[in-house]
Amino acid sequence: MSDTMSQEQLEAVMGLIINAGNAKSDAMEAIQAAKEGNFDLAQEKLEAADQALVEAHHSQTGLLTEEASGNPMTVTLLAVHSQDHLMTSITFNDMAKEVVDLYKRIGNE
Repeated sequence: MSDTMSQEQLEAVMGLIINAGNAKSDAMEAIQAAKEGNFDLAQEKLEAADQALVEAHHSQTGLLTEEASGNPMTVTLLAVHSQDHLMTSITFNDMAKEVVDLYKRIGNE
């Protein structure tokens, strides 16, 4: 095992970071849209966030498949950061859905 990531592994890690970041950004925009009463836009942003998380999971699955096939990756700060970014984005997305729902309920009272 080398002490660096392969180009494919680096691309997968960067895919995780980019897509997780996009998901978190879309989720934040969904909250802002709901706060303004624009629930159609909030729903679009939540769907975009979900899709970005799917793309991030594809990158993660690729890395896991490689490791399961006997091609482990050197654990780097960048790799750890990508996993952390994904998990916080998933959590933020789940919370954004709840916040949007709360704004809908408040708006209907």
